[in-house]
Amino acid sequence: MSTYVYGIAASSHPGLPEGMSGVGDPPRPVRILREGDLAAVVSEAPDGLRPKRKELLAHQNVLSEAGAAGCVLPMRFGSVAPDDTSITGVLAERAEHYKERLRALDNRVEYNVKANHVEEAVLHQVMAESPDIRGLAEANRQAGGGSYDDKIRLGEMVAAAVKAKEADDGAAVQRALESAADDVSVGPESTGWLANVSFLVDRDAAESFLAAVEQVRKDMPHLEVRVNGPLPPYSFVEPGPAEPAGTVASGTDTGAG
Repeated sequence: MSTYVYGIAASSHPGLPEGMSGVGDPPRPVRILREGDLAAVVSEAPDGLRPKRKELLAHQNVLSEAGAAGCVLPMRFGSVAPDDTSITGVLAERAEHYKERLRALDNRVEYNVKANHVEEAVLHQVMAESPDIRGLAEANRQAGGGSYDDKIRLGEMVAAAVKAKEADDGAAVQRALESAADDVSVGPESTGWLANVSFLVDRDAAESFLAAVEQVRKDMPHLEVRVNGPLPPYSFVEPGPAEPAGTVASGTDTGAG
């Protein structure tokens, strides 16, 4: 029977609440596998597991409960190993790496910040900042709307200006927040957001980080800024794939959306 992996902790981790269950229908009992100085939070892997809301929340709940008792390196939803032995083998093989990550992530959480333009506000800003765009827009207005070519040209100028502003504003959001965090992980660009950045934040500094987010909103009112967190530090388990070697992951993030 294959084994579902929720996360990795120190073998000294106090464990889980009695009777705790995880993913599956019916929910599978959660248990601890220990290997040397490390442990894995696991359960039996159900057949046909899909990233439905109920299952995502079950995965998240296990990590929240385990993380309340000590640092846990979270695995992405859908991390499955062939059996218990393959998991303990990976813990032994990569022991130093996981122990280093546990030290680095102790008492730290992840906040994911996404930002996008408020369309009307950014258009006003682009017009205000570009004499060329303002001039062409006024010329078109005086000409009763302008020729087809002039309309196309104005549209292209506005689109280019907005695109350049997306890059500038995305970098500005990251700069404004990274000083309030211990580490930064930039998400994929193909998300539909001009900024999609995860920040590693000490739990004791969470209020300061959220205050920095509020300052960004005040300083850049032409942006819609969304914050998701605190989350388990999914983006900081390690550079590259977070799952133990030999596991199969769905690629679904349980909370950084």
